[in-house]
This record gives sequence, C-alpha cells and structure tokens, in this order.
Amino acid sequence: MRRFTEGFYGYAVAVFVSLGLVGVFFLVSPPSREEHIPKREYGITVANFNRAVPYKVWAPSQDPAGWISNSNRVAKGAGGAQVLSIGYATATREHAMFLQSDERPAAEFANRLANSNQVVGSQDVGGTTWERRFREDKKQRTLVRMLPDVTLVVTGTASWEELGQLAAALKELPKPAA
Repeated sequence: MRRFTEGFYGYAVAVFVSLGLVGVFFLVSPPSREEHIPKREYGITVANFNRAVPYKVWAPSQDPAGWISNSNRVAKGAGGAQVLSIGYATATREHAMFLQSDERPAAEFANRLANSNQVVGSQDVGGTTWERRFREDKKQRTLVRMLPDVTLVVTGTASWEELGQLAAALKELPKPAA
C-alpha cells in the first residue's frame, strides 16, 4: 500500500481522483441558465446631485421597458465640475449610459465621452435635435445635446433607436426647495 501513495504514480492517481470528483460535481450540479445583471437604483444619487449643483438636472422619468439600471455615480470632471452617470443594460443587452455635467468647454466634455469629435448626423428625439457621433472601432454610438448650462450625453454600444429611447425618457427635474 505504501508504494501506491508515494512517488510519481501516487501523485498521478491523486490528480486523476481529484479531477474525477470535480467532473462528477459538474455533472451533478446544473449550470445556471438565468441571466444575472445587478440592479442599481439611482434615485438617491440623482436627488443628491440635484441638491449639489446650481443648474437644472435631467434624469429618466422612467426606465425604458426591459432595461436594467446597473450603475450610477457622481464623479469629478475637468475644472471640478460634477458629472452624473447612470448606466444600463438595454432590452437587447447592449450597454447604454446617460451622463450630464456643466463642465466647460462643453464640446470637450462631449468629445471625451463620445471618444470622438466628429458629428455624423443628427437625431430627432421627441421634437429635440441631438447630435450623433460614432466611433467605429469601439462600436460606440453617442447622442449629445448641449444646453446653455448643462451638456447631456447618451452613449454606448446600444443602437441609435435604443439610445433615442433613453434620451426621450429624460426630463428636467425641479430644484428642491431650500
């Protein structure tokens, strides 16, 4: 029996027995067939952002059907400007993100988020014109709307139609009472 547990052959047998047990485990336990995308509520983040900035804040009035909000945060942009971002997995499981800031110059903010300074057209969203930008190597589409006090950006790998759905859901929020 001692010969069996020593040397190369003992090692090889131990490895094969371990691999066999792992194989049996994978055969017995079924793989998960359910998609798991963590949901991250953004209501508090938006409310805090609205209190912290001096301009009117935009946010989705409701998420498009089948979309899952999976990230949100407030970060510092250039010149100390605050940037609100809300990320989504779309109904087709592409990525879309809404960002806004009063960072100046607004064009540089939009260029950085779109990874492009080339406007490739425009898109009408609920009677409002948004710039279209496209970065082919990243398959990144971006809609940009520059307002006097804030720049709105909707970007991601989602289709133009899906990005338009998110842009259409955006509504200007009232400022909270002081």
